[in-house]
Amino acid sequence: MLKIRKAEERGGGNHGWLDTKHTFSFSDYYDPEHMGFRALRVINEDRITPAAGFPTHGHRDMEIISYVLEGALAHRDSMGTGSVIRPGDVQKMSAGTGVTHSEFNNSKTEGARFLQIWIVPEAKNLPPNYDQKAFGDARKNQLCLVASRGGDAGSLKVAQDMRLWATVLEPGVQVTHQPGTYKYGWLQVANGSVELNGQTLQQGDGVAITDEATLTIKALSSAEVLVFDLA
Repeated sequence: MLKIRKAEERGGGNHGWLDTKHTFSFSDYYDPEHMGFRALRVINEDRITPAAGFPTHGHRDMEIISYVLEGALAHRDSMGTGSVIRPGDVQKMSAGTGVTHSEFNNSKTEGARFLQIWIVPEAKNLPPNYDQKAFGDARKNQLCLVASRGGDAGSLKVAQDMRLWATVLEPGVQVTHQPGTYKYGWLQVANGSVELNGQTLQQGDGVAITDEATLTIKALSSAEVLVFDLA
């Protein structure tokens, strides 16, 4: 079963320096029908103006994944990590017992756009940790595993029974995915338009997936897609 969450149905708002879209309830946006899906709690599409960003703030007991689509983000945290995240990079921060961090647009002239993803961890009070990897061309016209519970196939390790796949597709290219033992899933269209099992999806659309043995994703234009396998 596929349940589509259209881009224009999302919450969010424009705060000047930040134009944000919330797939699920977040901050001042509350929708009891969209509080998350399984362990997937947040998907925010954030656009940040040049040199602006999120000042130092705290998190705990959450797996936070940043997936950059345009521009670059400068990250600093209380674990001593300092890095710049660019398209093709995926960042994971396990907040655990508590961390503080900041994220700023790394450019003074160009905007930045990224997906902020929160996963509820399988346990509370875990030790905080950070990791970041570049996947780049490994996503081209194929699904690339970028995050998983066991850090399989060189993916980032997250404290939850889930898998996150990413792909960048050329027009007309089709890929298939079999979730296997995962009964649930979520697909998010980050760029472009695709067809999922016969359903047409546009940039910003998301889909809650239940009991689909095979997912067939066909690019109707140049497209970038994230696929979550969820327990």
